[in-house]
Amino acid sequence: MGNKIVYEFPINRWFALDEDDGKIQRDILVGGNQPTGIMYNVQIVTGNLHGSGTNSKIHIVMHGTKGMRNSGKVFLEGGSFERGLTDIFMVEIAALLSPLSRVTIGHDNDGLSAGWYCEKVVVYCPFTGIEQTFPCGKWLDEKEGDGLIERELYEMVSLRHKRQKKHPWSLWIWTSDLPSAGTDADILFQVYGDKGKSDEIKLDNKSDNFEQGQIDKFIVELPDLGKLTKLRIWHEKRSTFAGWHLSKVTLIKTLTKEKYTFPCERWLDINEDDNEVVRELPATGDLIDEPLPLIKYRVTVCTGNIGGSGTDASVFLNLIGEQGDTGDRQLVNCKNNANKFEKGNFDEFIVEAVNLGPIRRLRIGHNGKGRGCGWFLGKVTVREEGQAEAHAVEFPCNRLWLDRYEDDGQIVRELVPFEDGQRLYNISYHIAVKTGEVAGGSSDSNVFVKLYGEKGDSSKTMLVVSSNDLGNYFESGRVDIFTVETYDIGQINRLIIGHTNNGMNAGWFLDSVQIMVPVHGKKYMFPSHRWLCKDKADGKTEVEIYPSEIIDLELLINYEITVITGDVMFAGTNANVFIQIYGDKGKTEVITLQSRSNNYERNTTEIFKIEAKDVGKIFKIRIGHDGSGTGSGWFLESVAVKHLIMAMVPKEKKKEDKKKKKKKKKEEEEEDVEEEMQEVVLTYHFPCSRWLAGGEEDGELLVELLPEDEEALEANTYEVCVFTGDMLGAGTDANVYINIYGENGDTGERSLRNSDNLNKFERGQEDVFIVTGVDLGPLRKLRIRHDNSKSFSSWYLDRVEIVDTKDDTVYFFPCNRWLAVDEDDGQIARELVPVDEAFMRRDEEEGAGATLGLEQKSMSTTYTIKIKTGEKKYAGTDANVFAILFGENDDTGTKRTQRSSEERISFRNVTNL
Repeated sequence: MGNKIVYEFPINRWFALDEDDGKIQRDILVGGNQPTGIMYNVQIVTGNLHGSGTNSKIHIVMHGTKGMRNSGKVFLEGGSFERGLTDIFMVEIAALLSPLSRVTIGHDNDGLSAGWYCEKVVVYCPFTGIEQTFPCGKWLDEKEGDGLIERELYEMVSLRHKRQKKHPWSLWIWTSDLPSAGTDADILFQVYGDKGKSDEIKLDNKSDNFEQGQIDKFIVELPDLGKLTKLRIWHEKRSTFAGWHLSKVTLIKTLTKEKYTFPCERWLDINEDDNEVVRELPATGDLIDEPLPLIKYRVTVCTGNIGGSGTDASVFLNLIGEQGDTGDRQLVNCKNNANKFEKGNFDEFIVEAVNLGPIRRLRIGHNGKGRGCGWFLGKVTVREEGQAEAHAVEFPCNRLWLDRYEDDGQIVRELVPFEDGQRLYNISYHIAVKTGEVAGGSSDSNVFVKLYGEKGDSSKTMLVVSSNDLGNYFESGRVDIFTVETYDIGQINRLIIGHTNNGMNAGWFLDSVQIMVPVHGKKYMFPSHRWLCKDKADGKTEVEIYPSEIIDLELLINYEITVITGDVMFAGTNANVFIQIYGDKGKTEVITLQSRSNNYERNTTEIFKIEAKDVGKIFKIRIGHDGSGTGSGWFLESVAVKHLIMAMVPKEKKKEDKKKKKKKKKEEEEEDVEEEMQEVVLTYHFPCSRWLAGGEEDGELLVELLPEDEEALEANTYEVCVFTGDMLGAGTDANVYINIYGENGDTGERSLRNSDNLNKFERGQEDVFIVTGVDLGPLRKLRIRHDNSKSFSSWYLDRVEIVDTKDDTVYFFPCNRWLAVDEDDGQIARELVPVDEAFMRRDEEEGAGATLGLEQKSMSTTYTIKIKTGEKKYAGTDANVFAILFGENDDTGTKRTQRSSEERISFRNVTNL
């Protein structure tokens, strides 16, 4: 009034909980024609004490560094502030205050239950990437404690976290002034720059946005993308009246005023233009010298030619090149077939995108909906429209199903243009999702996850096929485990998890997420403990989480196992098949080879991907089955084992003009070929062509195989003589197993079934068995046990003698002890070491037994483990429990335990691990 100056504050926005961004309070700058606010994520945690919640209106004041500036009193509308819950708010302030020096929290003391117990306040500023925690742990109540209803809180610096920085941008969307140009669909977009890409961002259409001839303005937060290159914008409504004609999009960086324009002037409509609802727009403007070109990619999808190959599910594709990706595109508009993805079909689609550069991989999958949605994909070929077919890049699927009931249950695959061992190039991320134990915490909605690493991201993946198969997913207090296969994204630094908000009980209380990456040797812990629900907390159904802890695990590598069942009568088996791989760096565990398909049918080839210890150069495998099921006999034709190694390969040459090629032809022939270090597939072939069946050949259910053309080792036969002691009750009716160890590995556990005596392991008896396998070299020890499966299982073992038939060497393994749960030390397994024959000859002499015991004891170690059963209801079990200890040198094998609430088990006479 004094100087007659007029200050104008343009706003033009809703102040309403159910309009625009839901805010009823805003900071407005003088004369600003664009919003310039900084966003703050504020989490208010109410304590878990009786009566902690409040009906009062809560407010907060955020104070900047040194307290010079503050946010003013901001009322946190829409929160519940109930006992034990976290309420989350997005607060927009026209000032950069982060990092905060302190916060003031309080309430208006109104309502029936005004008193409130505040546990803590957490404030995250995307612009600085700083998350600060301000503990409170006090009542704000006139009738409790000191009677204060407003408190100043100071940061606990040790809990400060650094997260991804995001900068505010003004997004202007211009809908064309054409008839029916507007849409009622929600719009999504994603921005790409020379430093990466943003997340997918959804613009809710809840206040009549995107109307004909209208400009809609938004504030969005984007990470540092460098110079922007393209924007992809789309909607998901494939209905008649959802079509939209977009004129252009403008992005302006709030602080630096960098401006990019993305012209469109096209329909996003299933009935207009090319019938697509997604557009990629190259960036233009003063900062762009030359916009990137739009390319049409012709994609041919080849469905397999076996029974049930086709699918009626909705299929999507993502092309990934050196200069970006297309995002997930629905393959709807087929150019050559009315009925898509049928058995034997070659379906062609056009995917329009800003130039991707050379295409290195693609992601293809379906939504898993509809009867018979499983799909047997043969291959996908991709070429630029107009180019010859010779330039097409082929992505084989290698006989893989995209079916939750076949193969590994995956319905999304990432393919690379390599036929051989292509599954080795993807890494498995094992995701354990824990639903909170709160009332109504379970969800019927579809959950998705997206992982972010230092090398890229995994794309959004629906969690529809669990690895632990617990039935209904995301039930209260339960852990569901899923496997996501994608390329190596490096060390994980964050994830986004959420749900589609479908179903009667869509709301979900997410307790935590754990991600295990064996190929990296890492386990990531992501605490959440919050609602993902439209009606609770901040109303969001997805959340971005950062790891609180990274734990080291045993480092494993990928192996691809190809198993071919023979083409002879009754060659298939229904038994459980296992494999163990031996190399110059050790051996893997015994690994079961199974999938969701009907495995090991006659004349079939099956491929399994496993994660196991790196054993170095492989010199043998042991493969067999457990004899379970009807018709368990199996004719195994061959096995192949593959893994990746680093090797020098010829360097890929860049394309040159034909004239240049002709001039340099002679020079290139004379020059040495340039090489570079790359990952290549190393393959070991193991021919077999024999029965693994009790009634065929030698009656063995397992076999040891040498690699093809391997001359260093050869097969050998061992004559195993087992001497049962000559005392009352010494014999056993239980099943006996033996594992023989030498310098070149071990035989694995073999069942001693076929003796020269009809009734085995009788008192004072010698039983002779034949064990065949790869030559072990000099023997070092043996492990022998029985399974305690019969009424008369106790066994007194005198000794074992093994004859190496290759050179007629005899090894003596004295025992002179019980293998019985009710005799001696209660053990039913013993490890025996060979002794000189002189000990055997002196066994009648005084003190020889003690000397022998010392000889064996000096080579053995006793391990004692303590197992405590939890105190939860029904925590105990009536099952037979076993344990295996693994060390750098060896493992103990299976050791069965006795049931009790707190049991100590001794692993006695075990060779040092």
